[in-house]
Amino acid sequence: MTTPLLEHPRATGRPAERTHAPAARAGAAPATDRFAARTALVAEVAAHFADEVDRDARPPREAIAAMREHGLLAAAVPAAAGGEGASLAELSGIATTLGRACAATGMVFAMHQGQVMALWRHGGDSKGVTAMIDAVLDGALVASSTTERGIGGDARRSSCAIEPDAAGRIRLRKEAPVISYATEADAVFVTARRSVDAAASDQRLVICLPSGTTLTQTSTWDTLGLRGTCSNGWTLDAETDEDRVLRDDYATISARTVLPVSHVLWASVWLGIAADAADRARAAVRKQARATVGTTPPGALRLAELLVDLQALADSVRHAAARFDAIADDDAVLDSSAYALSANALKIGASERVADLVTTAMRIVGIAGFAATGPLSVARHLRDAHGAAVMVSNDRLLQNDAALALMSGAIL
Repeated sequence: MTTPLLEHPRATGRPAERTHAPAARAGAAPATDRFAARTALVAEVAAHFADEVDRDARPPREAIAAMREHGLLAAAVPAAAGGEGASLAELSGIATTLGRACAATGMVFAMHQGQVMALWRHGGDSKGVTAMIDAVLDGALVASSTTERGIGGDARRSSCAIEPDAAGRIRLRKEAPVISYATEADAVFVTARRSVDAAASDQRLVICLPSGTTLTQTSTWDTLGLRGTCSNGWTLDAETDEDRVLRDDYATISARTVLPVSHVLWASVWLGIAADAADRARAAVRKQARATVGTTPPGALRLAELLVDLQALADSVRHAAARFDAIADDDAVLDSSAYALSANALKIGASERVADLVTTAMRIVGIAGFAATGPLSVARHLRDAHGAAVMVSNDRLLQNDAALALMSGAIL
């Protein structure tokens, strides 16, 4: 299938006025959070369509539209650029709430934010970059293409290259094994070598817009879980202007923004998956308790253990988000091997733990949790949880860590 990258009608991205906030739930953003009420409205939409999105392996379009309407896609745009300047801690709370409702919606939000933050942190002040920031303010959704066939999933190397043409523009072709939610995006940020003569690791990040981009589908995303991310394979052909190449090299962008932000937000989504599974386990134990008044249900002890482990995951995610916010402008720390190890440790640990937590929840619920559908089913949660360790391979991260560990100091 060959299609131009689609343009979508967008709302203003500015938040609507709300006079009340829904009650807080365990694992959700605090009620005092300035984004909590809007996030709850988006989560309600996401939850309504979550089973359909999973069943049909289609993008969560309704939830994406709601994120546009309520300004969540633009949440992190700095106040100086007309945005709300959300911290990573605030984005993490949003991602957890969305992950509870629909893992695919949460992952779209997380992947988008990991890319757009590069604009104001690394993009410079060229006309193309500032126009893209304005588009994000208006609700633009950004996808990314950072891996290539033949590279083995290594985002820090590219075979495709930026090539100038006679008209003073640039073009590139990328054979991408995955581009998540590509058909829904208003732009794709693409890694490519600086020039045809550059080394594989000498990369830049290029903004590719609908008017100059064509996607040819090469594979289908038919997976066990996280089906709604629609991470199909594509050949991407793009022509754009030089002012849509971000100022900093991709090694800097990745180390200081994309990697730490993405790992925190992915882990936040996985925390949401586990929290919703734990809620279903709690509901099952309460039902058992009502049926046997005066007797502690057998699942109560296991539920208590589950909540301890869930709290430990929540604490690690919140610590990582707060740490990034504290050092967001400290390039020396962000560039250090120790910080890269800590960011990878969060991703690896959270992605392994979420599957264990959901499995425990399923055992507490029993056969109703094992069922494919129903109010206590955690089947979708379990399938989504297993995607956490493989969508960005833990083995690859550990291989990178092996080299970093020889150069690093303490990571705490």
